[in-house]
Amino acid sequence: MLLPWVSRGVFILKGTDDELSLSMCYGGVIPLLLTTHQIAYIQFFGEGFVRQFHPTLLALLFLSGALAGCLSDSKDEGGITLIVEYEQTNGTVVQSFIDGELVSTTNVSINFDFSKTLSEHELITFGIDLLDGSTPTLVGADSETDITIEFESHGIYELSAFAIDGQNQKENMSILIRIEMRMDWVEYSTFEPKPMVIDPIPTNGGEYPTSIIIDSTVENPELIENISSGREVAFTWNLIDGTEDTCQSRNGIVHDGEFVNWETIHFNTFEVHELTISYDDGQDYINVNQTVFITYSEL
Repeated sequence: MLLPWVSRGVFILKGTDDELSLSMCYGGVIPLLLTTHQIAYIQFFGEGFVRQFHPTLLALLFLSGALAGCLSDSKDEGGITLIVEYEQTNGTVVQSFIDGELVSTTNVSINFDFSKTLSEHELITFGIDLLDGSTPTLVGADSETDITIEFESHGIYELSAFAIDGQNQKENMSILIRIEMRMDWVEYSTFEPKPMVIDPIPTNGGEYPTSIIIDSTVENPELIENISSGREVAFTWNLIDGTEDTCQSRNGIVHDGEFVNWETIHFNTFEVHELTISYDDGQDYINVNQTVFITYSEL
């Protein structure tokens, strides 16, 4: 029987008693508990039909598709059915530096919508707890159903979303958020570029990033437009760790009116680093334009 929403792929059912696992081409396995004597797992092979299926499985797959972008947790017998919708669970904080000074920061705001949460009793409070010792963010359920949380620094955050009803019953769920960092840095007309501090240590004490990605460009601008009036500049890039050891280094020569680029990736994310550019030889001013990403594995 064909599943109308499957454009490519074959799901093959095989049998044991109590557990269903969904193995997709992305490599993830989603365990689902069922009372069944037929299904143990589904394996994705790659054409647009299904050879065998089970009605309970079909219902679960439609349900999982319908809940993309939301989380739900249900309680029977008059409890709370907690449903939280959101547009994203990741974002990138952007910091901008000019001549070594931080001039702006763009934080990440994520909105959580509780409007579809249900309860047989009157709902009193919706809330988000950052689980970091700070006071949870609360709204009155009779007037507000949205909570927006702002993230100022990179990290993997585990939040607790919850609802409380008039019987003081509380239902909560965990939500993981991935926040990365991008730092944009420019310096103009300098003989002594300033060190760029790279701090990959998460301020929330959580999981460390997976990598530091560097894209740095040194330019030797023309003194007089369309006239070669300057000379070449020799310089060295260095990535230095917290013990002042040089982790990575590259020499460069940039001619008048030209630029040189260095792209690299670094996996020591357990220490604060500095990205430096030493002016080794020459007379011309240089411009520096570089971007550093602090990245995490996808959730």
